[in-house]
Amino acid sequence: MDKKLRVGVLGATGMVGQRFISLLENHPWYEVVAVAASPRSAGKTYEEAVGGRWKMDTPMPEAVKKLVVMNVNEVEKVAGEVDFVFSAVDMTKEEIKAIEEAYAKTETPVVSNNSAHRWTPDVPMVIPEVNPEHFEVIKFQKERLGTKRGFIAVKPNCSIQSYAPVLTAWKEFEPYEVVATTYQAISGAGKTFQDWPEMVGNVIPYIGGEEEKSEQEPLRIWGRIEGGQIVKASEPVITCQCIRVPVLNGHTAAVFVKFRKNPTKEELINRLESFKGLPQELNLPSAPKQFMRYMEEDNRPQVTLDVDYENGMGISIGRLREDTVYDWKFIGLSHNTVRGAAGGAVLCAELLTAQGYIQAK
Repeated sequence: MDKKLRVGVLGATGMVGQRFISLLENHPWYEVVAVAASPRSAGKTYEEAVGGRWKMDTPMPEAVKKLVVMNVNEVEKVAGEVDFVFSAVDMTKEEIKAIEEAYAKTETPVVSNNSAHRWTPDVPMVIPEVNPEHFEVIKFQKERLGTKRGFIAVKPNCSIQSYAPVLTAWKEFEPYEVVATTYQAISGAGKTFQDWPEMVGNVIPYIGGEEEKSEQEPLRIWGRIEGGQIVKASEPVITCQCIRVPVLNGHTAAVFVKFRKNPTKEELINRLESFKGLPQELNLPSAPKQFMRYMEEDNRPQVTLDVDYENGMGISIGRLREDTVYDWKFIGLSHNTVRGAAGGAVLCAELLTAQGYIQAK
């Protein structure tokens, strides 16, 4: 790429916004030129607006410190500065839907971390290694919006990243029933232990809306385009429990699977480790070299040892064994704010750029 594309981050002061900022530092294709947030942050420098609330473990990038925060509601003004935007705004679902469509209608592509448009029929919800063909629905979305280059694409919920790709790798064995329990980090709620001291040594057996997302979103990812919209798959049927645990980063899943066909352990591990997608074929900047790895040790994957595998973009699987009620069970681990949030969105943007959907204005 001759010249870096100009990127804006909407909701730049929140935790996922900060993760976008840190991941885009020194990105070979993209340069953050605009940061936007709520009116109360607008007019301050990014450094002033975030203040002591920088939650990343790497320092705030020098390049963004002096950027003046723009008002995210001044859509035309922000859109005029950038080629496309990442969205991590903290608003109601209806407000998010409206503002993301408003940006798209200024001919500015929106790659969103938010859940608001995940079930809009002509908005692709993509894990780039799993269902990149869903980007083809964008042409129908543009017709609806009346745009030439503006559109919205989203990435799915962080909680499904540690098991949906695994089940995708095993598709040929026809998984049809799945039980998953996710043990989810507090950064998924935009919090650190400093913000949320009552989580220290605690487990909360409820995360609002998360179980429905964990059960339904994989089916949309495995769905197909029909009549200009995405129709979700009917199988495998998934039932899920989502639990908040005292971990900063990293969602772990304990998963039980029934198959119509009868795979061996060797076949299952082989399909995991050899699974590749377009990001690997195209060697995209944020793509993990190996998307999924299998760990033989009984006590792996562990959050402290394994959450940063492939810079947080890879998935670690362990404890694959036969089950007495289901056929097989395993443990999965993924980084919830990298692969599960900002990093997954950056990889979506890279694939959209490689395929010509995102270009300089």
